Amino acid sequence: MAVARTEPVATVRTEGRAWPVTRRTLLYLLMSIIAFLAVFPFLWSLLGSFKSSEDLFEFSVADPGTYLPREFKFDNYSTVWGLNFGRFFFNSAFVAAVITLAHLVLASTAGYAFARLEFRGRDVLFAAVIATLMIPFQVTMVPLFILVKNFPLAGGNDIVGQGGFGLVNTYWGLTVPLFPTAYGTFLLRQFFQTLPRELEDAARIDGASEFRIYWNIILPLSGAALAVLTVFSFQQTWNDFVWPFIITKTEEMKTIQVGLANFRQEFNTDWGLLMAATMVATVPILIMFLMTQRYFVQGIALSGIKG
Repeated sequence: MAVARTEPVATVRTEGRAWPVTRRTLLYLLMSIIAFLAVFPFLWSLLGSFKSSEDLFEFSVADPGTYLPREFKFDNYSTVWGLNFGRFFFNSAFVAAVITLAHLVLASTAGYAFARLEFRGRDVLFAAVIATLMIPFQVTMVPLFILVKNFPLAGGNDIVGQGGFGLVNTYWGLTVPLFPTAYGTFLLRQFFQTLPRELEDAARIDGASEFRIYWNIILPLSGAALAVLTVFSFQQTWNDFVWPFIITKTEEMKTIQVGLANFRQEFNTDWGLLMAATMVATVPILIMFLMTQRYFVQGIALSGIKG
């Protein structure tokens, strides 16, 4: 009678190698410590949003009892929402949605042209697009602001862009200058090059136009890449502070990241309200990450596709 062969209790078989249980335990312990260090600031901020400013400064690492609030102050959230924070939230949601949609449209069309169409200077133009990734936003910030401020026939400007404020303090100024995305163009171009050309050749034989090939064949096969770009674009736009801070002047046009600065003052800061406002600002990004976390991994893989 044959006896079934079993693995020793002291080892675990992983991809053809025997790993000692102690090594696996240490690995899990190390991963747990790293995860705790990553999550701890968020948990501390969440608990701090229910504290008063005085209670926050009595925090002690050695005393676990100070981690929890003495008395949960739920009115921090109601106070924050009453300080025009709902308007900031709407502005950020609207701006992020518009810019993300623009990234999907412009990056997919440009990526399709660079990946599938043959035209003179294509590679040189694509190299120029990629080169813009090496230019920090701080370099183009001032010229871009001057261009927006002197936009002709907008915001009281005349035909040569003088006399008014142009697109400053408008949704046009918050969104349109950020429509181009070199990263999105590169990402989708790399992905489009992995798709079989036989599908396009068959469509062209049937008389399909380039737009029909792009819309009915390429885009339906590119769901993963488009989802990656959606996640990255929305996250970047939602967390953007510099451009909205420069381009907005009134409270009604500020985004949520600029609005958080209202809670930080030079001589007096209500840290409880600031923590509550930060938690509100984190909710959309946290929800999006939990729903689409696998696309972050795919984004790293897609960015390195050879083409």
